[in-house]
Amino acid sequence: MSIAIVIITYNRPDDALELAQNISQLQNVTTLCSEVIFVNNKSTVPYTALEAFITQHPQIPFRYFKTEENLGVSRGRNFAIQQTTAPYLVFLDDDALFSNLDALQYIQQIFTGWVIESNRPTGIISFKVYYHSTGELQKTAFPHKQFERRKDWHHFQTGYFVGCAHAIHRDVFAKTGYYPVNFFYGMEEYDLSYRAIEAGFDIVYDDRVVILHKESPLGRQPNHEKLRGMWVNKTKVAWKYLPFIYFVTTAILWSFEYLKKTAYLPGWLKGWFQIFGIPGSEKRKPVNKTGLNYLKKVEARLWY
Repeated sequence: MSIAIVIITYNRPDDALELAQNISQLQNVTTLCSEVIFVNNKSTVPYTALEAFITQHPQIPFRYFKTEENLGVSRGRNFAIQQTTAPYLVFLDDDALFSNLDALQYIQQIFTGWVIESNRPTGIISFKVYYHSTGELQKTAFPHKQFERRKDWHHFQTGYFVGCAHAIHRDVFAKTGYYPVNFFYGMEEYDLSYRAIEAGFDIVYDDRVVILHKESPLGRQPNHEKLRGMWVNKTKVAWKYLPFIYFVTTAILWSFEYLKKTAYLPGWLKGWFQIFGIPGSEKRKPVNKTGLNYLKKVEARLWY
């Protein structure tokens, strides 16, 4: 089996070092993992300790890259994907850690072990994520909006995956292309999710791989620009892949959320200006009937 672990890191050298140390302790890492790719996304602080650790551990298949610019999440992941040929790619935020050191041995089992009525191959896996500081299950990293009903489920099909800890079969990229390059921050996972579903893949959650995430239980509070980007990007995804009514409801309901969290009228107006431009700049490619039926079967929230 060949797994590549991918980490895009920016200005968190201590977290990146701890993650590299954590990966080096995984069971069978040298036999199950072909590459551990760190992409330093034009950080403005030194990564001397991480670079030294990589040099001191040649038995671990580390590969370290520095980009010429901050590529953002999507372009950074796309860059990393192109550096490896491994069939299974595990993506972690640089402030995450593996909780169970036998995690790697379950990746292939999850990809190949699902037997479902539709006989669709598993293309993307979301892992179980706890807050590092409190040990609580992270609701914002749970890949379904029915958190209370599903939080104790061991595995299920779902309509999207969460970016901080997931795995993608290379076949998905072969059929759908990479992450959207015009999504600098937020919602790129939804864009890839809908394309994967359209291409005939399942997205699943499985709790056999457990991640500890250092994000605060209070969440990362995005500034008004990032929140506007999330609003616009989510609306863009709805326009591209879902029936027209969901484009309308997503734009309106997210606009209320933006105002509620920021009360910043200039950003709200700018967001609407960008949204009115979506139909002229983005081609609609709605998921087919089979894909839409899949989304309804897994009880995906489509209204916003």
